[in-house]
Amino acid sequence: MSKAKLEYIWLDGYKPTANLRSKTKIEENFSGKLEDCPMWSFDGSSTRQAVGGSSDCLLKPVAIYPDPARKNGYLVMTEVLNSDGTQHESNARATIDDDDNDFWFGFEQEYFIMDSKTQLPLGFPVGGYPGPQGMYYCSVGGRNTHGRDFVEEHADLCIAAGLNFEGINQEVASGQWEFQLFAKGAKKAGDEIWIARYLLDRLTEHYGYYIEYHPKPIKGDWNGSGMHANFSNEVLRTCGSKEVYETICEAFRPLTKEHIAVYGEFNDQRLTGEHETQSIHEFSYGISDRGASIRIPIITVEKGWKGWLEDRRPASNGDPYKIAARIVTTVKTADLAAVMV
Repeated sequence: MSKAKLEYIWLDGYKPTANLRSKTKIEENFSGKLEDCPMWSFDGSSTRQAVGGSSDCLLKPVAIYPDPARKNGYLVMTEVLNSDGTQHESNARATIDDDDNDFWFGFEQEYFIMDSKTQLPLGFPVGGYPGPQGMYYCSVGGRNTHGRDFVEEHADLCIAAGLNFEGINQEVASGQWEFQLFAKGAKKAGDEIWIARYLLDRLTEHYGYYIEYHPKPIKGDWNGSGMHANFSNEVLRTCGSKEVYETICEAFRPLTKEHIAVYGEFNDQRLTGEHETQSIHEFSYGISDRGASIRIPIITVEKGWKGWLEDRRPASNGDPYKIAARIVTTVKTADLAAVMV
């Protein structure tokens, strides 16, 4: 008789930025299949998801991955339900209108690695600053590169967990890194970002680090952190039409405030119009324009207007479920009747 460790992972009810929570359930002779993961419960009064007099919330398993750091372990992503089985108000995953997985997402998650003792990004001296930006991006060598062993170990964990992990690179500021994930299906894309974040946060416990997802933790002439959302649906992947792309981009313009509202807390400190961003108060799109709200990749144009778009506004602390839900809804509002001929 074997015992398996199932780590149930969920998002709490803190606003506007939710936190990861998890606890372990031991199951005997577990098959490793999602359909054999039982429903579970937790104390919602401890996570701002219920009151003490009626504190039970339910955990509904929605995705499962092998846990590369535990023997007989699994990572179980869950949705939070009320005690009567209805969708909890904090459950953003359930709001994504993409049951047919028509939407594909590639998220670029930026973050800072922070030293727990100094509470500064790696490479920052106490009481001062490292050299200015310029030499850190995709750098090699101990002078400008900080945290590579940690980042490499995280990449290995994500790959071993079966995530569709696509790459890593050091970013523009000292101690700032990025990883990329791609998934066919908006819900799956959100699942994989949250599992990757879970593995990243758990790994810091062994290094004396913590992860800073704040989009502008270092003020001044330092890049902030985003989570660029590359997205497509069947229309964008196959239309071959500049007019279709422009119509879809224009559908985002009147909904700018609705997008910013779910793109992450403190994003106004990052979206200033500088450091490769468009102002939070403006909306623009352009071919190969990293200062635009939405970038039309040059490869999309070169392939005859068949590809994807990149929304560069989401912040590093944004919830990928909320971001994907908003993008899917907005794309579906585009009136393509006049340009789809």
